[in-house]
Amino acid sequence: MLLDFYNPPRALLASGSKEGLEIGGSKLIVSIDEDQNLYSEGTIYTEMSWAEFYKDEGLEDIIDSFTQKEYESISDDPEALVNTISDCISKIIKNDRLFYGILDFEVDAFLNENTIIPGLKIPPSVINKLMKAHRTTRDKILFPKILRASGNKPKIQIKFYGEKKDKLIFQGSDLEELANQLRAVSGFATGIVCTTQILANFYIMNDNIKFKEEEVRKLYLDKENIRSIEDGIENEILTPISWFRIDLGIDALETLNLWDKIKEMDKLQIAVAKYDHYLLEMIFKKYEKLASSSGLGFNIQNDFFQMTPQERKQVLKDLQSAIKILHEDVKEK
Repeated sequence: MLLDFYNPPRALLASGSKEGLEIGGSKLIVSIDEDQNLYSEGTIYTEMSWAEFYKDEGLEDIIDSFTQKEYESISDDPEALVNTISDCISKIIKNDRLFYGILDFEVDAFLNENTIIPGLKIPPSVINKLMKAHRTTRDKILFPKILRASGNKPKIQIKFYGEKKDKLIFQGSDLEELANQLRAVSGFATGIVCTTQILANFYIMNDNIKFKEEEVRKLYLDKENIRSIEDGIENEILTPISWFRIDLGIDALETLNLWDKIKEMDKLQIAVAKYDHYLLEMIFKKYEKLASSSGLGFNIQNDFFQMTPQERKQVLKDLQSAIKILHEDVKEK
């Protein structure tokens, strides 16, 4: 399934040559629309620099100097962080989209065999192949130009790969169904971004994503994806670009370094409550539409907002099951 990613970070477009390369990283808030296309809603952190190699023989892979090309960070500023989160949530609601999560990209040009990506352990032999492939791509200047114009919103096309890719691509034909799933999801996925001549491929290496609180997920390593990357590199079809980590759902905010400092701030609580209400209204509309199609005719939305948090939690669990059953019932009719 090909997806559009609007206003992608520079970290996904990093390139290089014999003279130097782009390194850095980005952390951003991302939303999805009903077709599951991604939108960059706001930047938490981005830093990209041009690293120039020594020109002396034998030192061609050693960095001589850095020139900063892009820098923006609110990761250490509680007030600015809350303002950005609040603005992002408002934009998401206004544009009828859903809070997908927080994306991290680490662009080290695969120069460091000891790279640490939280939640991901890759065998040194694989990292060495990525390092070699990146150098070959730099020497031959094979970095593809995948950025495309789309009105005033530049975009790239992306695709998820891996045995657990369905954890990142939800099942549903409308925004309400996606909202029902995103509200319940938690956890993260990590992996490697490799580009072809037309798109960015997100190879998922592992995840601990779950849709039920009682689920227990163990981290793993997708060896088939590793083989696919190795084959693509060997055939000069794939170019390794960056590491990635995706924390899903509104709960992804809890992974921010300043979470303990901002979680009680009024502006943040108001924004999250506003988004929660936005999701619940969609879920109720979906339920009521399906209930009506199945011959049922009652409205629980008004009662719901008078319930205690524990009662709401139980009702939402029941609604998720009911929506699934009613959806099948409507399809059969």
